Amino acid sequence: MSSTAEKLSYLEETMAQLAYSQLKTEMSLQTLSREMREFKDEMREFKNDMLMFKDDMLMFKDEMLMFKNEMRDFKIEMSVFKDEMGEYKDWSKKQLITMNRQWGDLANKMGTLVEDVVAPNIPRIAQNYFGCDDLDYFAVRVRKKSLKRDRQKREFDVIAACQGVFILNETKSSPEIRDVDKLAAFIESNELFDYFPEYDGCKVYPVFSSLYMDDSLITYLTRKKIYALTLKDDTMDIVNWEQ
Repeated sequence: MSSTAEKLSYLEETMAQLAYSQLKTEMSLQTLSREMREFKDEMREFKNDMLMFKDDMLMFKDEMLMFKNEMRDFKIEMSVFKDEMGEYKDWSKKQLITMNRQWGDLANKMGTLVEDVVAPNIPRIAQNYFGCDDLDYFAVRVRKKSLKRDRQKREFDVIAACQGVFILNETKSSPEIRDVDKLAAFIESNELFDYFPEYDGCKVYPVFSSLYMDDSLITYLTRKKIYALTLKDDTMDIVNWEQ
């Protein structure tokens, strides 16, 4: 009887352990199943997030492509606008040059070349080339008497002066070599200060002006150390300064 009881007790204990192991296994499987389900849900959510991110990236790519196309169109439009503005600028410059030449020709015919064309440019020329920021004296078609006994009168087209500088301008509508020679001889004779004694000792800058000058005349003026002032593009300017 004792042996049978022991066997039963052992069997019961074994069955209890087996039942406990089975229960523990079922609990572990349930936990694993729950964790796998949660992992699966997380992976599904991650997949959805990635799909959304992919859609966002595709949308961003489309927007960037659209922006790139807009920038290309804008660049083309700006290039066209720049070309049009360049053409307009060239046209305006040509129109201004034409108008200035026509105005100069009209002044030439009317005998007002000095007053209307040359004289208004002298203050700018004096400042840009001869350092006269403020002119002490400026006169157009001024008549002066010489200090010599003969008291000879002489008309000067344009005179401008500042401290230590005296600008003598002579203007001709149809310039010739002999006109240049006369001006050069007058400068070399020092007779200038017989008419303007108050500026004796100043540096003299002779300027010969005309609407149009050929290269040979400009070269001759340079040789005589006289500045050539003529129409250049849209304004009067000295054309032999660097020579």
